[in-house]
Amino acid sequence: MTSKSGATECFVYITLSGTNSFVTAGRFVLEPDWTGVPVGRFVYGKSYLDNPDAVPIDPIELKLAGITYQTTALKGVFGALRDAGPDYWGRRVIEKHAGLPQLGEIDYLLYAPDDRAGALGFGLGPKPPAPQRKFNKTLDLEKLIRLADAIIADEEVPDGPEAGQVEDLMLIGTSMGGARPKAVVEDEDGLWIAKFNRPDDKWNYARVEHAMLELARASNVQTAQSRIVTVAGRDVLLVKRFDREQSDKGYLRARMMSGLTILRTEDTHQHRERWSYVLLAEELRRISSQPKDDAAELFRRMVFNSLISNTDDHPRNHAVIARDKDWKLSPAYDLTPSMPISLERRDLAMTCGDFGRYANAENMLSQCARFHLKPEEAAAIIDAMEERVKETWYETARREGVPEIDCETISTAFAYPGFRLELQKNQ
Repeated sequence: MTSKSGATECFVYITLSGTNSFVTAGRFVLEPDWTGVPVGRFVYGKSYLDNPDAVPIDPIELKLAGITYQTTALKGVFGALRDAGPDYWGRRVIEKHAGLPQLGEIDYLLYAPDDRAGALGFGLGPKPPAPQRKFNKTLDLEKLIRLADAIIADEEVPDGPEAGQVEDLMLIGTSMGGARPKAVVEDEDGLWIAKFNRPDDKWNYARVEHAMLELARASNVQTAQSRIVTVAGRDVLLVKRFDREQSDKGYLRARMMSGLTILRTEDTHQHRERWSYVLLAEELRRISSQPKDDAAELFRRMVFNSLISNTDDHPRNHAVIARDKDWKLSPAYDLTPSMPISLERRDLAMTCGDFGRYANAENMLSQCARFHLKPEEAAAIIDAMEERVKETWYETARREGVPEIDCETISTAFAYPGFRLELQKNQ
Protein backbone atom coordinates (compact mmCIF):
# COMPACT_ATOMS: atom_id res chain seq x y z
CA MET A 1 0.00 0.00 0.00
CA THR A 2 1.61 3.24 -1.15
CA SER A 3 1.91 5.84 1.57
CA LYS A 4 1.63 9.60 1.19
CA SER A 5 5.41 9.67 1.13
CA GLY A 6 5.44 7.05 -1.63
CA ALA A 7 7.02 4.37 0.54
CA THR A 8 5.78 0.80 0.24
CA GLU A 9 8.51 -0.70 2.41
CA CYS A 10 10.73 0.10 5.33
CA PHE A 11 13.52 -1.49 7.31
CA VAL A 12 12.88 -2.65 10.86
CA TYR A 13 15.55 -2.00 13.49
CA ILE A 14 15.88 -3.36 17.00
CA THR A 15 18.07 -2.74 20.05
CA LEU A 16 19.23 -5.98 21.62
CA SER A 17 19.62 -6.75 25.32
CA GLY A 18 22.32 -4.73 27.07
CA THR A 19 22.89 -2.41 24.09
CA ASN A 20 21.65 1.06 23.22
CA SER A 21 22.19 1.11 19.46
CA PHE A 22 20.01 -0.27 16.69
CA VAL A 23 20.79 -3.22 14.44
CA THR A 24 18.77 -4.01 11.34
CA ALA A 25 16.42 -6.92 11.97
CA GLY A 26 14.67 -7.17 8.63
CA ARG A 27 12.52 -5.59 5.93
CA PHE A 28 8.78 -4.92 5.93
CA VAL A 29 6.84 -4.50 2.67
CA LEU A 30 3.20 -3.36 2.49
CA GLU A 31 1.43 -3.58 -0.87
CA PRO A 32 -2.09 -4.37 -2.10
CA ASP A 33 -2.83 -7.71 -3.74
CA TRP A 34 -4.75 -7.94 -7.01
CA THR A 35 -8.05 -7.35 -5.18
CA GLY A 36 -6.75 -4.26 -3.40
CA VAL A 37 -6.39 -5.92 0.02
CA PRO A 38 -3.25 -4.71 1.86
CA VAL A 39 -0.71 -7.51 2.30
CA GLY A 40 2.22 -7.18 4.66
CA ARG A 41 5.41 -9.20 4.23
CA PHE A 42 8.35 -9.38 6.61
CA VAL A 43 11.69 -11.13 6.22
CA TYR A 44 14.61 -11.20 8.65
CA GLY A 45 17.99 -10.12 7.30
CA LYS A 46 20.68 -12.77 6.93
CA SER A 47 23.14 -10.84 9.10
CA TYR A 48 20.52 -10.63 11.84
CA LEU A 49 19.78 -14.35 11.67
CA ASP A 50 23.52 -14.98 11.98
CA ASN A 51 23.75 -12.77 15.08
CA PRO A 52 24.04 -15.05 18.16
CA ASP A 53 22.20 -12.43 20.25
CA ALA A 54 19.28 -12.10 17.84
CA VAL A 55 15.78 -12.45 19.29
CA PRO A 56 12.44 -12.78 17.47
CA ILE A 57 10.38 -9.63 17.11
CA ASP A 58 7.36 -11.77 18.01
CA PRO A 59 8.03 -15.24 19.49
CA ILE A 60 4.84 -16.69 17.96
CA GLU A 61 4.04 -14.87 14.72
CA LEU A 62 7.55 -13.82 13.63
CA LYS A 63 9.89 -16.54 14.83
CA LEU A 64 13.56 -16.39 13.85
CA ALA A 65 13.64 -18.11 10.47
CA GLY A 66 14.82 -17.39 6.95
CA ILE A 67 11.33 -17.30 5.46
CA THR A 68 8.95 -14.57 4.31
CA TYR A 69 6.10 -13.98 6.72
CA GLN A 70 2.82 -12.67 5.33
CA THR A 71 -0.37 -11.19 6.79
CA THR A 72 -3.56 -9.49 5.65
CA ALA A 73 -4.74 -8.74 9.19
CA LEU A 74 -4.54 -5.22 10.65
CA LYS A 75 -4.34 -3.61 7.21
CA GLY A 76 -1.31 -5.77 6.53
CA VAL A 77 0.71 -4.62 9.57
CA PHE A 78 2.03 -7.36 11.86
CA GLY A 79 0.88 -6.90 15.45
CA ALA A 80 4.38 -6.52 16.90
CA LEU A 81 5.12 -3.75 14.38
CA ARG A 82 1.79 -2.07 15.08
CA ASP A 83 2.64 -2.01 18.80
CA ALA A 84 5.66 0.16 17.98
CA GLY A 85 3.52 2.50 15.91
CA PRO A 86 1.47 5.44 17.18
CA ASP A 87 -1.76 5.12 19.15
CA TYR A 88 -4.88 7.23 18.52
CA TRP A 89 -3.38 10.31 20.17
CA GLY A 90 -0.07 9.77 18.39
CA ARG A 91 -1.78 9.60 15.02
CA ARG A 92 -3.49 12.93 15.65
CA VAL A 93 -0.18 14.55 16.56
CA ILE A 94 1.60 13.03 13.54
CA GLU A 95 -1.17 14.20 11.19
CA LYS A 96 -0.80 17.74 12.57
CA HIS A 97 2.97 17.52 12.30
CA ALA A 98 2.93 16.16 8.74
CA GLY A 99 0.24 18.59 7.59
CA LEU A 100 -1.71 15.74 6.00
CA PRO A 101 -5.16 14.53 7.15
CA GLN A 102 -4.58 10.96 5.99
CA LEU A 103 -1.41 8.93 5.98
CA GLY A 104 -0.56 5.37 4.98
CA GLU A 105 0.37 2.77 7.57
CA ILE A 106 4.03 2.92 6.49
CA ASP A 107 3.92 6.69 7.09
CA TYR A 108 2.71 6.25 10.65
CA LEU A 109 5.61 3.89 11.36
CA LEU A 110 8.14 6.24 9.79
CA TYR A 111 6.79 9.49 11.26
CA ALA A 112 6.55 8.10 14.80
CA PRO A 113 9.46 9.19 17.00
CA ASP A 114 12.60 7.22 17.65
CA ASP A 115 11.62 6.86 21.31
CA ARG A 116 8.52 4.78 20.63
CA ALA A 117 7.30 2.00 22.92
CA GLY A 118 9.47 -1.10 23.05
CA ALA A 119 12.76 -1.72 21.24
CA LEU A 120 11.87 -1.37 17.55
CA GLY A 121 12.62 1.40 15.09
CA PHE A 122 11.82 2.00 11.41
CA GLY A 123 13.55 3.72 8.54
CA LEU A 124 14.04 3.82 4.78
CA GLY A 125 17.71 2.80 4.79
CA PRO A 126 19.31 -0.58 5.49
CA LYS A 127 21.68 1.05 7.96
CA PRO A 128 19.94 2.09 11.18
CA PRO A 129 20.40 5.61 12.53
CA ALA A 130 21.89 6.26 15.93
CA PRO A 131 19.18 6.36 18.62
CA GLN A 132 18.22 9.89 19.58
CA ARG A 133 19.09 11.04 23.06
CA LYS A 134 17.09 14.25 23.12
CA PHE A 135 14.08 14.26 25.41
CA ASN A 136 11.59 16.76 26.73
CA LYS A 137 12.44 17.98 30.19
CA THR A 138 9.82 18.36 32.87
CA LEU A 139 10.43 22.09 32.42
CA ASP A 140 8.84 21.80 28.96
CA LEU A 141 5.49 20.61 30.35
CA GLU A 142 3.74 23.99 30.23
CA LYS A 143 4.50 24.33 26.51
CA LEU A 144 3.41 20.75 25.87
CA ILE A 145 0.11 21.28 27.70
CA ARG A 146 -0.68 24.29 25.49
CA LEU A 147 0.08 22.29 22.36
CA ALA A 148 -2.04 19.36 23.54
CA ASP A 149 -4.97 21.73 24.12
CA ALA A 150 -4.59 23.07 20.59
CA ILE A 151 -4.54 19.59 19.07
CA ILE A 152 -7.61 18.52 21.09
CA ALA A 153 -9.51 21.60 19.89
CA ASP A 154 -8.35 21.04 16.29
CA GLU A 155 -6.77 24.47 16.35
CA GLU A 156 -3.82 25.48 14.28
CA VAL A 157 -0.51 25.20 16.10
CA PRO A 158 0.90 28.74 16.49
CA ASP A 159 3.54 29.77 14.01
CA GLY A 160 7.12 30.59 14.90
CA PRO A 161 10.33 28.71 15.63
CA GLU A 162 9.37 27.96 19.23
CA ALA A 163 6.07 26.37 18.16
CA GLY A 164 7.88 24.18 15.65
CA GLN A 165 10.34 23.07 18.30
CA VAL A 166 7.56 22.28 20.77
CA GLU A 167 5.67 20.34 18.10
CA ASP A 168 8.77 18.26 17.41
CA LEU A 169 9.05 17.57 21.14
CA MET A 170 5.38 16.63 21.33
CA LEU A 171 5.94 13.81 18.86
CA ILE A 172 8.05 12.05 21.47
CA GLY A 173 5.94 9.50 23.28
CA THR A 174 3.10 9.03 20.79
CA SER A 175 3.09 5.22 20.73
CA MET A 176 2.47 4.47 24.38
CA GLY A 177 -1.17 3.35 24.13
CA GLY A 178 -4.44 5.14 24.70
CA ALA A 179 -6.27 8.16 23.37
CA ARG A 180 -5.47 10.71 26.08
CA PRO A 181 -2.96 13.51 25.35
CA LYS A 182 0.55 12.65 26.43
CA ALA A 183 4.26 13.16 25.82
CA VAL A 184 7.50 11.74 27.20
CA VAL A 185 9.59 13.81 29.59
CA GLU A 186 12.90 13.25 31.33
CA ASP A 187 14.23 14.13 34.76
CA GLU A 188 17.12 12.89 36.89
CA ASP A 189 15.21 9.66 37.63
CA GLY A 190 14.70 8.71 33.98
CA LEU A 191 11.88 8.81 31.44
CA TRP A 192 8.21 9.37 32.25
CA ILE A 193 5.00 9.41 30.23
CA ALA A 194 3.32 12.73 30.97
CA LYS A 195 -0.46 12.42 30.72
CA PHE A 196 -2.44 15.64 30.57
CA ASN A 197 -5.93 16.48 31.73
CA ARG A 198 -8.31 17.60 28.98
CA PRO A 199 -10.28 20.83 29.26
CA ASP A 200 -13.53 18.84 28.89
CA ASP A 201 -12.75 16.20 31.56
CA LYS A 202 -15.54 15.52 34.07
CA TRP A 203 -13.05 15.04 36.90
CA ASN A 204 -9.32 15.36 37.51
CA TYR A 205 -8.18 12.34 35.50
CA ALA A 206 -4.51 12.82 36.35
CA ARG A 207 -5.01 12.63 40.11
CA VAL A 208 -7.67 9.92 39.90
CA GLU A 209 -5.50 7.65 37.73
CA HIS A 210 -2.54 8.20 40.06
CA ALA A 211 -4.75 7.28 43.03
CA MET A 212 -5.92 4.11 41.25
CA LEU A 213 -2.32 3.05 40.61
CA GLU A 214 -1.60 3.58 44.30
CA LEU A 215 -4.75 1.68 45.32
CA ALA A 216 -3.88 -1.20 42.97
CA ARG A 217 -0.36 -1.43 44.40
CA ALA A 218 -1.81 -1.58 47.91
CA SER A 219 -4.10 -4.37 46.65
CA ASN A 220 -1.12 -6.54 45.62
CA VAL A 221 -1.19 -5.58 41.93
CA GLN A 222 2.14 -4.78 40.25
CA THR A 223 1.80 -1.27 38.82
CA ALA A 224 3.90 1.30 37.03
CA GLN A 225 5.45 3.96 39.25
CA SER A 226 3.65 7.32 39.09
CA ARG A 227 3.54 10.79 40.58
CA ILE A 228 1.73 14.11 40.09
CA VAL A 229 3.32 17.43 39.16
CA THR A 230 1.42 20.71 38.91
CA VAL A 231 2.38 23.05 36.08
CA ALA A 232 0.84 26.48 35.68
CA GLY A 233 -2.11 25.38 37.79
CA ARG A 234 -2.66 22.18 35.75
CA ASP A 235 -2.08 18.70 37.18
CA VAL A 236 -0.01 16.30 35.10
CA LEU A 237 0.35 12.57 35.76
CA LEU A 238 3.86 11.20 35.29
CA VAL A 239 4.07 7.42 34.78
CA LYS A 240 7.56 5.89 34.82
CA ARG A 241 8.42 4.09 31.60
CA PHE A 242 8.93 0.41 32.32
CA ASP A 243 10.31 -0.29 28.84
CA ARG A 244 13.41 1.83 29.51
CA GLU A 245 16.25 1.41 31.98
CA GLN A 246 18.92 3.98 32.73
CA SER A 247 22.53 2.88 32.32
CA ASP A 248 25.98 4.36 31.80
CA LYS A 249 25.48 3.68 28.08
CA GLY A 250 22.19 5.57 27.91
CA TYR A 251 18.72 4.11 28.02
CA LEU A 252 18.41 0.36 27.50
CA ARG A 253 15.17 -0.68 25.79
CA ALA A 254 12.90 -3.57 26.64
CA ARG A 255 10.93 -5.25 23.89
CA MET A 256 7.19 -4.87 24.29
CA MET A 257 4.05 -6.51 22.88
CA SER A 258 0.46 -5.57 23.64
CA GLY A 259 -2.28 -7.93 24.73
CA LEU A 260 -3.91 -7.15 21.40
CA THR A 261 -0.98 -8.72 19.56
CA ILE A 262 -0.72 -11.67 21.95
CA LEU A 263 -4.41 -12.45 21.36
CA ARG A 264 -3.99 -12.10 17.56
CA THR A 265 -6.92 -9.73 17.34
CA GLU A 266 -7.79 -6.16 16.42
CA ASP A 267 -8.93 -3.16 18.43
CA THR A 268 -12.40 -2.98 16.90
CA HIS A 269 -15.62 -4.27 18.41
CA GLN A 270 -16.08 -6.63 15.45
CA HIS A 271 -13.14 -8.65 16.80
CA ARG A 272 -14.28 -8.63 20.41
CA GLU A 273 -14.71 -12.40 20.65
CA ARG A 274 -10.94 -12.63 21.13
CA TRP A 275 -10.86 -9.97 23.83
CA SER A 276 -10.52 -12.25 26.84
CA TYR A 277 -8.61 -12.42 30.11
CA VAL A 278 -9.04 -16.18 30.01
CA LEU A 279 -7.50 -16.49 26.54
CA LEU A 280 -4.75 -14.03 27.48
CA ALA A 281 -3.83 -16.15 30.50
CA GLU A 282 -3.55 -19.19 28.24
CA GLU A 283 -1.48 -17.33 25.65
CA LEU A 284 0.94 -16.32 28.42
CA ARG A 285 1.78 -20.02 28.77
CA ARG A 286 3.35 -19.86 25.31
CA ILE A 287 5.18 -16.59 25.82
CA SER A 288 5.98 -15.90 29.47
CA SER A 289 9.00 -17.29 31.29
CA GLN A 290 6.88 -17.30 34.47
CA PRO A 291 3.40 -18.26 33.22
CA LYS A 292 1.89 -19.25 36.57
CA ASP A 293 2.97 -16.06 38.31
CA ASP A 294 1.84 -13.93 35.37
CA ALA A 295 -1.53 -15.68 35.12
CA ALA A 296 -2.20 -15.08 38.83
CA GLU A 297 -1.14 -11.44 38.41
CA LEU A 298 -3.50 -11.09 35.45
CA PHE A 299 -6.32 -12.51 37.59
CA ARG A 300 -5.65 -9.86 40.26
CA ARG A 301 -5.78 -7.11 37.64
CA MET A 302 -9.06 -8.47 36.30
CA VAL A 303 -10.56 -8.41 39.80
CA PHE A 304 -9.23 -4.92 40.48
CA ASN A 305 -10.65 -3.56 37.22
CA SER A 306 -14.02 -5.04 38.18
CA LEU A 307 -13.91 -3.44 41.61
CA ILE A 308 -13.17 0.06 40.27
CA SER A 309 -15.48 -0.28 37.21
CA ASN A 310 -12.58 0.13 34.79
CA THR A 311 -14.49 -0.73 31.63
CA ASP A 312 -11.66 0.54 29.41
CA ASP A 313 -9.46 -2.51 30.15
CA HIS A 314 -9.14 -3.44 26.48
CA PRO A 315 -6.26 -5.67 25.28
CA ARG A 316 -3.99 -2.77 24.33
CA ASN A 317 -3.98 -1.77 28.00
CA HIS A 318 -2.15 -5.00 28.81
CA ALA A 319 1.38 -5.86 27.68
CA VAL A 320 4.39 -8.13 28.06
CA ILE A 321 7.99 -6.91 28.10
CA ALA A 322 11.39 -8.55 27.65
CA ARG A 323 14.57 -6.96 28.98
CA ASP A 324 16.57 -9.97 27.81
CA LYS A 325 15.35 -13.08 25.99
CA ASP A 326 12.55 -13.83 28.46
CA TRP A 327 9.07 -12.31 28.28
CA LYS A 328 6.91 -11.45 31.29
CA LEU A 329 3.79 -9.44 32.06
CA SER A 330 4.47 -5.72 32.25
CA PRO A 331 3.45 -3.60 35.24
CA ALA A 332 -0.21 -2.50 35.14
CA TYR A 333 -1.05 0.89 33.65
CA ASP A 334 -4.10 2.90 32.48
CA LEU A 335 -6.24 2.06 35.53
CA THR A 336 -9.20 4.43 35.56
CA PRO A 337 -12.75 4.16 36.93
CA SER A 338 -15.81 4.75 34.77
CA MET A 339 -19.39 5.60 35.65
CA PRO A 340 -21.77 2.96 34.23
CA ILE A 341 -25.35 3.61 35.35
CA SER A 342 -26.34 0.01 36.08
CA LEU A 343 -26.02 -1.17 39.67
CA GLU A 344 -26.68 -4.81 38.78
CA ARG A 345 -24.41 -5.47 35.82
CA ARG A 346 -21.29 -3.80 34.56
CA ASP A 347 -19.18 -5.34 31.83
CA LEU A 348 -15.42 -5.19 31.42
CA ALA A 349 -13.96 -4.80 27.94
CA MET A 350 -12.68 -8.40 28.05
CA THR A 351 -14.29 -11.74 28.83
CA CYS A 352 -13.57 -12.83 32.38
CA GLY A 353 -15.59 -16.04 32.92
CA ASP A 354 -18.49 -18.31 31.96
CA PHE A 355 -20.86 -15.33 31.94
CA GLY A 356 -18.84 -13.29 29.49
CA ARG A 357 -17.61 -9.82 30.39
CA TYR A 358 -19.74 -9.49 33.53
CA ALA A 359 -17.67 -7.81 36.27
CA ASN A 360 -18.87 -10.23 38.92
CA ALA A 361 -16.99 -12.23 41.57
CA GLU A 362 -18.74 -15.52 40.79
CA ASN A 363 -18.11 -15.06 37.08
CA MET A 364 -14.37 -14.61 37.65
CA LEU A 365 -14.25 -17.65 39.92
CA SER A 366 -15.82 -19.78 37.17
CA GLN A 367 -12.58 -19.83 35.14
CA CYS A 368 -9.99 -19.45 37.91
CA ALA A 369 -8.30 -22.75 37.00
CA ARG A 370 -7.26 -21.21 33.67
CA PHE A 371 -5.26 -18.72 35.74
CA HIS A 372 -3.49 -21.55 37.62
CA LEU A 373 -5.53 -20.81 40.75
CA LYS A 374 -7.52 -23.15 42.97
CA PRO A 375 -11.05 -21.93 43.82
CA GLU A 376 -10.11 -21.20 47.42
CA GLU A 377 -7.02 -19.22 46.29
CA ALA A 378 -9.04 -17.19 43.82
CA ALA A 379 -11.80 -16.54 46.36
CA ALA A 380 -9.24 -15.31 48.90
CA ILE A 381 -7.79 -12.88 46.34
CA ILE A 382 -11.26 -11.52 45.55
CA ASP A 383 -12.28 -11.18 49.20
CA ALA A 384 -9.10 -9.41 50.26
CA MET A 385 -9.13 -7.03 47.30
CA GLU A 386 -12.79 -6.18 47.70
CA GLU A 387 -12.26 -5.33 51.36
CA ARG A 388 -9.20 -3.20 50.52
CA VAL A 389 -10.98 -1.27 47.75
CA LYS A 390 -14.13 -0.68 49.81
CA GLU A 391 -12.26 0.49 52.88
CA THR A 392 -9.46 2.57 51.35
CA TRP A 393 -10.44 3.97 47.93
CA TYR A 394 -11.70 7.25 49.38
CA GLU A 395 -8.78 7.66 51.77
CA THR A 396 -6.33 6.91 48.95
CA ALA A 397 -7.99 9.34 46.55
CA ARG A 398 -8.06 12.17 49.08
CA ARG A 399 -4.46 11.51 50.13
CA GLU A 400 -3.36 11.80 46.50
CA GLY A 401 -5.15 15.14 46.11
CA VAL A 402 -8.38 14.13 44.38
CA PRO A 403 -10.89 16.92 45.23
CA GLU A 404 -13.89 16.03 47.38
CA ILE A 405 -16.30 16.87 44.56
CA ASP A 406 -14.47 14.44 42.25
CA CYS A 407 -14.60 11.72 44.93
CA GLU A 408 -18.36 12.17 45.04
CA THR A 409 -18.53 11.92 41.25
CA ILE A 410 -16.60 8.64 41.06
CA SER A 411 -17.91 7.08 44.29
CA THR A 412 -20.37 4.72 42.55
CA ALA A 413 -17.50 3.08 40.62
CA PHE A 414 -16.19 1.09 43.58
CA ALA A 415 -17.39 -2.41 44.52
CA TYR A 416 -20.79 -1.83 42.89
CA PRO A 417 -23.69 -4.05 44.10
CA GLY A 418 -23.65 -6.35 41.06
CA PHE A 419 -20.14 -7.50 41.88
CA ARG A 420 -21.61 -9.90 44.47
CA LEU A 421 -24.91 -10.88 42.82
CA GLU A 422 -25.49 -14.65 42.61
CA LEU A 423 -25.41 -15.44 38.94
CA GLN A 424 -27.69 -18.49 38.96
CA LYS A 425 -30.53 -16.33 40.26
CA ASN A 426 -29.95 -13.32 38.05
CA GLN A 427 -29.17 -14.64 34.60
